[in-house]
Amino acid sequence: MLNPFSNQPVRIAVLGLGYVGLPLAVAFAEHYDALGFDISKTRIEELKAGHDRTQEVDTDELKGSRLAFSCNEADLKGCNVFVVTVPTPIDDHKRPDLGALLSATRTVARNISRGAVVVYESTVYPGATEEDCIPVIEQISGLKFNVDFFAGYSPERANPGDREHRLSTITKVTAGSTPAAADFVDALYGSIVPAGTHKASSIRVAEAAKVIENTQRDLNIALVNELAVIFNKLGLDTLEVLEAAGTKWNFLPFRPGLVGGHCIGVDPYYLTYKAESVGYLPQVILSGRRINDSMGAYVADQLVRAMIKKRIHVEGARILVLGLTFKENCPDLRNTRVVDIVKELQDFGAQVDVHDPWVDADEAEHEYGFRPIEAPEAGAYDGIVLAVGHSLFREMGPERIAAFGKPSHVVHDVKAALPKDPAILRL
Repeated sequence: MLNPFSNQPVRIAVLGLGYVGLPLAVAFAEHYDALGFDISKTRIEELKAGHDRTQEVDTDELKGSRLAFSCNEADLKGCNVFVVTVPTPIDDHKRPDLGALLSATRTVARNISRGAVVVYESTVYPGATEEDCIPVIEQISGLKFNVDFFAGYSPERANPGDREHRLSTITKVTAGSTPAAADFVDALYGSIVPAGTHKASSIRVAEAAKVIENTQRDLNIALVNELAVIFNKLGLDTLEVLEAAGTKWNFLPFRPGLVGGHCIGVDPYYLTYKAESVGYLPQVILSGRRINDSMGAYVADQLVRAMIKKRIHVEGARILVLGLTFKENCPDLRNTRVVDIVKELQDFGAQVDVHDPWVDADEAEHEYGFRPIEAPEAGAYDGIVLAVGHSLFREMGPERIAAFGKPSHVVHDVKAALPKDPAILRL
């Protein structure tokens, strides 16, 4: 395929080789001259050796790929398509943090040439691509937007750890800064995504579509989390109620739980930030966020209350938390809300051990300030929280998990991963 604006064969650089960028770069390399770029030298060395710590790309696939890897900015010269897939988190005040996005944009701007197309996949608020990123490219490169270079947006829809819903099986939304750019971006992604594409009418529409996907999920989970709190006070089993309601054909099968990760717990704040900037204070979205952000503390409170009822002294108690990642069966620690449970229990004066074989202990210690243990002690804990429903924890079953506890202990099964038991707490 030719880049129609440079009349040269497509040469793609994917900037940011995480959960989103690496699978995308590997897919592009099957059809095009492709370069995977990341500022982490360690990450590049690992990928060159065939190791992907995110476990999104298998070793054999990685070693068999024609994808080139580099952390040297000079290697970006000559590329005529740049795809930016860096993280877009929030800061401590829950406001969008575009630091990585703008840094990657500056890298592109220093190496872009006439006729290039810059495509963003990172989740942003509507308008960010053209209002925040494009001016940076113009200023640094001296090139004029939609004359000398063009832009596109194709929001990532990655689901870490999901082996069924992959890049190849999920419809890809695409958009471009001009009709010709939109056609090119759509054709480019259409060549690597068998599931097909949906061409949006503008970059802003595509940006908005992405940010509401996860906002909708966030609100649905917030509803069932609030229902769980209500039903707990009424003495009702939440899952029994949801299963009964779920017999109706149009009842949505959401379940209560912790809401973390790089998308659902973050994206709504991008939308509310933009809404506030135009004079509208969102009510429903922020309410849902408050509910979901409070669930870690609620779980800790449930556990502590149950321990007190059993006359277990909470201060100085030993508590085991099973699972630290933001979701089951993946190593992703980004924005995990399990840390809320840990911190709340520590505030009660408890000694908390966290165990998660999926986790890189060094990464966990760097991100959250505590180091997961390699193996829990048998018969050592006053409280046990099954926080993440990893298959390996489900396979342990209630008896093996209870064996970590003292003769008198409390188990809280946050994910309802174990068979129902009156002695086991659930949301």
